[in-house]
Amino acid sequence: MSLDMTDTMTLTVTERIDDRGGIARIRLTGDDLPSVTAGAHLDIYLPDVDLWRQYSLCSDPAETGFYEIGVLKDPASRGGSVEVHRVAQPGATLKVEGPRNHFPLDESATKTVLLGGGIGITPMIAMAKRLHALGKDFVLHYCTRSQSVTAFHDALKAAPFSDRVVFHHDDEAAEQKLDLTRDLPAPAPDTHLYVCGPQGFMDWVIDTAEAAGHATGNVHREYFSADVDLTGDSFEVEARASGVTLTIGPEDTIAKKLAEHGIKIDVKCEEGVCGTCVTDVLSGDIDHRDQFLTDEEREDGDQMCVCCSRGRGKLVLDI
Repeated sequence: MSLDMTDTMTLTVTERIDDRGGIARIRLTGDDLPSVTAGAHLDIYLPDVDLWRQYSLCSDPAETGFYEIGVLKDPASRGGSVEVHRVAQPGATLKVEGPRNHFPLDESATKTVLLGGGIGITPMIAMAKRLHALGKDFVLHYCTRSQSVTAFHDALKAAPFSDRVVFHHDDEAAEQKLDLTRDLPAPAPDTHLYVCGPQGFMDWVIDTAEAAGHATGNVHREYFSADVDLTGDSFEVEARASGVTLTIGPEDTIAKKLAEHGIKIDVKCEEGVCGTCVTDVLSGDIDHRDQFLTDEEREDGDQMCVCCSRGRGKLVLDI
């Protein structure tokens, strides 16, 4: 389940802390901020590079006066994070959509385990704050290469739930590193796991948890980015409502090809992680390449992320 708002806002950067590990902690304020739930994110538009990028909120969901995000400056990215670091100075204004929540917290769980790798800690902090406020049983595992690059370290040490936070650093003794056989609880219907971070870290946690018997529906995940192969064999797409049939070439994406013919679908992440471009499919064999849809949604075969997924044969879209 996802919880979305569709507000478009202009927010002002009122505070910026350049924390360890190249992570900027950015506080945004505006009038009548929509309420948020733990796990929510904002879509931020960067006009100079014409990109939308998504950033999870790490501020307390109970906070009504501001939003806070953490942004890793990653030179290997496609330019979004570098641009945020450049423009998000105190006093700057940013066009923002949301908040949206595709990573909601199940507040009915008896036990919750939060696992954040690197910048993937940001939604986990908001979840920890909410779980603490609810008096729930939880633990937060935070994995980084070393303490010297561990953003939010001091804030988490000072948090009222600091006794629930376990730090794991790659450059420390083996017993300090995350050990999933030791650190994951036994599977149970009311035990839920949440993971966010680099794709390799997430795949390791998810595969290990599910192999240990945790139900897929109890292992929640949010990808910030994904290594996605956009190429493949040519196939046809019929946009039935628009009366257009197109050939999608080996280097094309459905969204880009449709846009060339005047059929615009909103696309933001271009990696199949944000869900903005999900489109209804009337018929056809979908080659899913995204990290957004659940296994159950893929099996239904009636929707796809057109920024990255492809078809085998002909697809008929409800657009």
